[in-house]
Amino acid sequence: MTTNAISPVAARWIRAWLILLGLMVYGTILVGGATRLTDSGLSITEWQPLKGALPPLDTATWLSEFEKYRETTQYKLQNAGMSLAEFQFIYWWEWGHRQLGRFIGLVAVAGLALFAARRWLGGGLGWKLLGLVALGGLQGAIGWWMVASGMGDTDRVSVAPYRLMTHFSLALLILCVITWLWLSLGRDTRPQAPGRTRQVALGLFALIFLQMAAGALVAGLDAGRSYNDWPLMAGELFPSHYIQSDLGLRSFFEGRAATQFNHRFLAYALWALSLAAAWRYRFTPLTRPFAILAGLVSAQAFWGILTLLHAAPLTLALAHQGLGVIVTLAAVYLVWRASARTAIP
Repeated sequence: MTTNAISPVAARWIRAWLILLGLMVYGTILVGGATRLTDSGLSITEWQPLKGALPPLDTATWLSEFEKYRETTQYKLQNAGMSLAEFQFIYWWEWGHRQLGRFIGLVAVAGLALFAARRWLGGGLGWKLLGLVALGGLQGAIGWWMVASGMGDTDRVSVAPYRLMTHFSLALLILCVITWLWLSLGRDTRPQAPGRTRQVALGLFALIFLQMAAGALVAGLDAGRSYNDWPLMAGELFPSHYIQSDLGLRSFFEGRAATQFNHRFLAYALWALSLAAAWRYRFTPLTRPFAILAGLVSAQAFWGILTLLHAAPLTLALAHQGLGVIVTLAAVYLVWRASARTAIP
C-alpha cells in the first residue's frame, strides 16, 4: 500500500495535522530566536518536562526561581543587580519557548494515536510519522543539552553556539520533513524533470541548510552586532582576525569574525547559484519553483544586509530568520517537484 492508496479522508486529516504541526514548529523557531536575542535561554535552570508546564504563580515561587538564576554565570557576569521584573521578562520568553515545545509534543502524539486507531497509517506511513514524532522528542533533549552548556561551572554567559546550531538545525529539519510528508500526501503531480535537475535542486537545498546553520552560529555569538559595515568588514575585504589566536580552529564555531564572514560568503554563493539555476531552467516544467526560490534568496540577501547595517535589532533579526525558514521550505518544494515519484521516498 503506497501513500497515494490512503483514502482521501485520511490524507486530508493527516495533512491538516501536519500543517498544524508545521505552523507550531515555525512559531517555536521564531520564539526561540527571540529567546536567544533577548538572552533569555538560561533563565530557567532546570529541565522539568511536566512540572515545568506551570509557571510561577505566586511571589514566593518567583523569588525561588530568581534565586536559582542568581547562581548562574550569566547572572554573575552579565546581569548582576537585575530586578525581579527584569528577570520575569527573560523568564517568560524561555517558558513560552518550552511551552510551545510541550504543545507540539502533545499534538504530535495525540494525532499519531488517533490515526493509528483509525487504521490510516498503512504503507509505511506509520513508521514515517513515528520517526517524525521521535525527532521531536530528540529535539527536547537537545534543547536541554544546549541550555546545560551555560549552567554549572562555566565561564559562559550564554549557551554554546555549536549546541545552539544543532538545536536550530534539528528544528529546521523537522519542519522540512513535515513539508515533504505534506506534499507527498497531496494529489499534485510531478512532471519528469530534465537532466540533472534533481541534483541541482538538492545542491541548492544543501547549501541553504548549511547557510541557515551558519546563521545560527552568528546568532549564538551575537556576531551580527559586530562588523556592521558592508560590503567590507571593519574596512577589510577579509577580516584579519578570521582565525583568533586564543581559539585556533574553534574560530570557525566560536569566532565572531570567522562565523560572520562565512555567513556572508555562503550568502553570496547561494545568491549567485540560485539566480544561475533560475536562468538555466527558465524554459522547463520547473521554471516557477526555481524562479520563486531565486526571488526569495534575493529578498533574504537584501534583508540580511539591512539587518547587518542596523546591528541586528530584534525585529529585523527575527524577520531575517523567519524569511530564511521560508527560503528553506521553498527549496524543499523544489526538490520534491524535481523528484518525479509518486510515493514518499
